[in-house]
Amino acid sequence: MILRKITIENICDVDHKNSLYLYENNMHYFKEIEVYGESILDNVFGIFEDYKRNQGAFTYKKKKISVMSITKMVEIDWTNSTLLITSDYFNEAFDRICFLFAQKKEISPSFCIPEVIYYFANKETEIDLSYRDLYRFSPLENMIFFRSGPHASAYVKGLDFSDNARALFEYMLKQHYNEKYKLVWAVKNPEDFSDYLKYTNVSFVSFEWSVSDDKEKRDKYYEALCLSKYIFMTDAYGFCRNARKDQVRIQLWHGCGFKTRTNFVSCEKRYEYNIVVGEKYKEIHKQIYGLRDEQVIITGYPKEDLLFHPISKETLKLLGIPESKKYVFWMPTFRTASEQLNILDEQGFETEVGLPIIYKLEDLETINQLLSENDMVMIVKLHPFQKKNTVNCGRLSNIVLLENEQLTMLDIQVNELMGWADALISDYSSAAIDYLILNRPIAFTLDDVEEYSSSRGFVFDDIREWLPGKEILSVDDFKVFVEEIGKGIDSSKEKREQIRNKVHQFCDDNSSQRVLDAFGIAL
Repeated sequence: MILRKITIENICDVDHKNSLYLYENNMHYFKEIEVYGESILDNVFGIFEDYKRNQGAFTYKKKKISVMSITKMVEIDWTNSTLLITSDYFNEAFDRICFLFAQKKEISPSFCIPEVIYYFANKETEIDLSYRDLYRFSPLENMIFFRSGPHASAYVKGLDFSDNARALFEYMLKQHYNEKYKLVWAVKNPEDFSDYLKYTNVSFVSFEWSVSDDKEKRDKYYEALCLSKYIFMTDAYGFCRNARKDQVRIQLWHGCGFKTRTNFVSCEKRYEYNIVVGEKYKEIHKQIYGLRDEQVIITGYPKEDLLFHPISKETLKLLGIPESKKYVFWMPTFRTASEQLNILDEQGFETEVGLPIIYKLEDLETINQLLSENDMVMIVKLHPFQKKNTVNCGRLSNIVLLENEQLTMLDIQVNELMGWADALISDYSSAAIDYLILNRPIAFTLDDVEEYSSSRGFVFDDIREWLPGKEILSVDDFKVFVEEIGKGIDSSKEKREQIRNKVHQFCDDNSSQRVLDAFGIAL
């Protein structure tokens, strides 16, 4: 079998009388293929897809098309069929197809394998590959490329300069690594970060320049991406899918949490390394991301360093958080999916309040009274994808509702804020694992644990055994936890410390340095 790129020149080579099958259900690719002005997609009989959530049926131009597991590929008669790969990872897809066909051939020698498998390179891929070719013999520079947040189509303001990548970058500036290395950030709007241009060897490019018609901008973006020795990312990694073998891609992720992936795809070839907080999560990440043992490195997360260095009291006041004897932070997991993100639609809370456990405003008012009596303030920090208008906390004296936009405006990272928490209320968020290193009281709202388990699922077989804190199953449980914190009672300390020792190898503020040391990035 050979892999051949479909172009305007050779698209006529595809036999339009054959049944056409696609590898990956990718609407963005379909739209670009249509620009060719050919009716190639009118002959699609089926789509092979790794992601279970995309399998079933797909409607294209009012025609229902079956979306199947890729294992069904060996059941097709390829003598009168054509296979077209519509995926960013076309080389990886081709390797997998070859493997499946070879297995089938061993069992059934008469199985007919197609001579040619086609792939379509979209605009970004074409541009990316052209620059990769341009720089293929150029030596890599002492340059480090950073990117954080989800893919560009799911952009949320602030997430493109945040999390583990941001914490590591700030540490490098503080320690003057920029005097040896060029540090380049890919964000949406580089002009928003002009304050950082005072630093030597620091620059910002836009990830949108990857497909820009402005050659000067495009050149600047790809020069940095193609010549960086190291590429650090938090979450999105497709932008560096065509990296050279001598480039090192490090997936920092945004946390070690409780939720599993909704769909599995092996990342073994998509980046070289993935960092975690301890041995337990090393085993988990190897399994859910399909990584080899040597690819998962235990360093702790750079953003956990920030927990030990919280923002000032003056900055708390700018957020509208009144001074108090104690602070309880509540960080509910995002529940309602966005169409833009195309993620799992978990159950939203359609109640008076819009939060888990506390459904009635009168119950929230009772808790507010408890907080007031104990000179405590509760900060409800919403998930970055959740809007403030979905939650109703009324005008309560000791409960403050914060959303991502407020932190972005003041340039505050979540863990810089969470360092003030005397206790944390979470559910299935990785924030609880971050906060665990401080060894302070934690509670978990579990009113939808069964529903969540059957829909999204957890990385632990028995999630409740691995929750390092008090379980909150009712409003009364919530009240008890608030009262305990007010009185200085730490009822779940023993369980918390046991789990802390199992999941965290390090409980200090040196994770950023350990990350740099792990990859030989030295002054």
